[in-house]
Order: sequence, then structure tokens, then C-alpha cells
Amino acid sequence: MTGHIAAVDQGTTSSRCLIFDTDTGALVAAAQQEFPQHFPRPGWVEHDPSEIWTSVTDVMRKALAAADLEPTDLDALGITNQRETVVLWDRRTGEPVAPAVVWQDTRSDAIVARLTADGGQDRFRDRCGLPLSTYFSGPKIRWLLDADPELARRAENGEICFGTIDSWLIYRLTGEHLTDVTNASRTMLMNLRTLDWDEELCAAIGVPTAMLPTIRPSSDVYGTARGEFAGLTVAGALGDQHAALFGQGCFDPGDVKNTYGTGSFLLLNTGTDIVASEAGLITTVGYQLGDAAPVYALEGSIAITGALVQWLRDNLGLIKDAAEIETLAGTVDDNGGCYFVPAFSGLYAPHWRADARGVIAGLTRFVNKGHLARAVLEATAWQTREVVEAMRSDANLDIAALRVDGGMTANDLLMQMQADILDTVVIRPAIAETTALGAAYAAGLAVGTWNGVDELRSLWAEDRRWEPRKSRDDDYSQWRKAVERAKGWVD
Repeated sequence: MTGHIAAVDQGTTSSRCLIFDTDTGALVAAAQQEFPQHFPRPGWVEHDPSEIWTSVTDVMRKALAAADLEPTDLDALGITNQRETVVLWDRRTGEPVAPAVVWQDTRSDAIVARLTADGGQDRFRDRCGLPLSTYFSGPKIRWLLDADPELARRAENGEICFGTIDSWLIYRLTGEHLTDVTNASRTMLMNLRTLDWDEELCAAIGVPTAMLPTIRPSSDVYGTARGEFAGLTVAGALGDQHAALFGQGCFDPGDVKNTYGTGSFLLLNTGTDIVASEAGLITTVGYQLGDAAPVYALEGSIAITGALVQWLRDNLGLIKDAAEIETLAGTVDDNGGCYFVPAFSGLYAPHWRADARGVIAGLTRFVNKGHLARAVLEATAWQTREVVEAMRSDANLDIAALRVDGGMTANDLLMQMQADILDTVVIRPAIAETTALGAAYAAGLAVGTWNGVDELRSLWAEDRRWEPRKSRDDDYSQWRKAVERAKGWVD
């Protein structure tokens, strides 16, 4: 083995390539490149698959150059990616046949409404673990096929390939049409128990099985790259939040992590048990290592957390830089009775209310911009508490600590708020790049760089922890009042 392993982290707004030292897990080199976002109509969000591919090859090239390595100097490459985004391409030419429909896109709302009318929002939850929502891939695929009858005909004949972003990148690198279990579990088309495409789900949603990739474990050798990166082994893939779970070393039932980004995503390891949520969470595959049994997870998706700080900066102009919010919030001792529910496009877990909209509650003339800044930060911590309480209700597992990652964890005030509001220890890891690290771990296990998760445990280290200082239970009741006022705004 060479001592280096790489990961491509293909996100919603940028692509990154990171190279890690296999002995220490330390970051050796990194490159990042943004790519265009396309908004052709209200509610539509698109990417150009070719622009994504170009951005990925550019960052791979730059990271290798920064580390002074050739592709064959790497043990392997792992991939982690924005989930649910749909790419369709020509099986013969490899060229995209439509824009990529992004996970945020809501154009499939009429399809979801029709499917829901026939059996309710939880119609397919027992099979795939997911509520009916425009969030997931299946309805997006159906929309693309409905919009182009010739495309639908070709898809039925197997001439068109569907893939989430992991599949698209694996195909372009190796020529293989594959996906992993974590990404497949976000399509509404995979059966959680068989880990294969469910023919009844595919038929109900209207997705031809001929266009679907082969499902493989998250840690597995998928193929060898061709072209510019010839000889590089592609050996691991996980959706971004699953990769963060794995990179955080959440290998045991009860381990939970929260990634704080534009939104926030909590995943709780439930072991080999499929836990059906009765509290508004998603049941998903956490990861699968080779031939081992899959590890499942409960997930709580929060739509708006870091994006609320951006809103305060860009829409209200109360801060010039996102980092300034900690200073502004620190000018006051509490929120002044102010609560901010950022339901800008509805509420995700655990409420799943598309009719909700943003609310600022509890305003008096006493409230100033410092209180508002504090309420913005607390909104992230309160929403996280709602999801953690749902996890405790569903899984009946002790959550002793919350492992955290993502850009907002640099805000020490928010992390202390989170510990107080949860009444739980909050721990930030020494290596912040947990999403890419998880993909690198999966790839390394597949090729023998590491021998198992016990070896990976030794690479995880703590940077800082926050202990609870005071109870916020009384404030939580006020938060819940504010949430109720956000619901039912849209008729």
C-alpha cells in the first residue's frame, strides 16, 4: 500500500478532492471548485452533469498535483455525494440526456400528490423506509420520463441509464453502471430488507427497472479508472450523510452524528435492526461493508440551519460575514423571549409539513439585533433537539453524546447552546473533513488498507467537547409554541 487514499466529495454547490495519509488519517492535500446552479423556474433546481464531471476531474487533478502523486500512487478512491439528485444518460455514448434534477427540486409535487392520494404519505414506508416526498429520486425520474415520451421509450428498452451522482461518477471513471446501498436507499425504489430494487415500488412510481444500476455494498471494489486517471481503483461510495456517520466513527448502535451545513442531518446508528419510525424520521441504510450485514440508521433531515445565518447576512444585512453572528449573539445573555422558526420551504423532520412557513415569535420592543442573532443560532439547536427526541422515542437507545461536524461547528457559542438544549455532551472531532474521510475509509477497507472498523477507531480523535451547563426545558416549551404557529400558513 502507498500510504495515501483519496476521496471525491461531490456536493450540491461544489466538488472537492481530498487526499489522506493512511497511517494517521491526516489531510495531505485538497482542492475545491464550485459549479453553476440553474433555476429555470420557481421550485426547479438543476445541475449540468457535464459541469459536475468537469469540476470533479479538475479537483482530482489539482489535489494529486498538490500532493505530488500520480493516480496509481493512491491505494484507492472513495466517492461521497449529494443524495437524491437524478442524472439520466445514454448507455451507449455516456452523454447526459437531461439536466440533473437536484434533491431540492419540487417539480414532482403533482406526482407525489397523486401517489399519496392512493395510499397516504406513508404508502411505501414499510418497504423503503421513506415518506412520499419530492425530496427523493423516484418521483423525479418519473417526471423526466413523463416530460419526454421518447426518453421514456428508450428507458424501457434499457438505452437510458439512471443514477444518483455516485453512479454518474463511477460510470464516467470506470464504465460500470453501479450504485451503493446508501444512495439506492434514497430513491424510494430499493427494498430495505432485500437491498435490491423492489419491482412493485418501481411499477407504482413508474420507473423502468432496465434503467437502474446494480446495487453494491458501500465498501467494495467497483472498478478501475480509465483515461486520465487510468489504474486508480474506485472502491467505496456513500451518500454524504452516511459517509459522515462512518467518518465520525459511529460504528455502534446508539452512536449519533449531526452535520451542520446549509441544513442539518442527524443519523443514528441502529445496528442491523430496521427501526420503523413513528416519530417522523426516515429509516435508511447507514452503510454496508463488503459481504457483512448492512448497518441501518434513523435520519432526521432539517432543511434550514446554516442557510438561516446566510439569510440574516444577505437578506437583512445584520452581519457582513457568517462568522460575525457569534460575536453579535454574544452581546446579549439570552434570546429576549424571541424564537425563530426557519420554515422557509416547510418543515422537514420530524414534522414533514409543507404548509409551514417561517415565523419569528415573541417579539417585543425589548428585542434587539443581538437577541435576533441568538434566536437564529438557537433555531439550529432547537430543531436538532426535536430530531434527537424523535430518535430516542423510536429507537429506545441511549444517546450519550452527539458527534458534530460541518461548518457551523466552528461556532463555539452554538455548540454550547446545543449541549445545553440537548442536555447532552457535544463532541467535535480533530479531523473536520468527516464526510470525505468516511468515503476514504470505505475505499480503504475494500482494498485492504485497513483491516476493519476497530483499526479505524484508533484514527478518530476528539478536538473539543461541550458539557451541558444549564437546563433549557422551559425554553423548549416556548419553541414548540412557535413551531405550531408556523404550521398551516399555506392553504
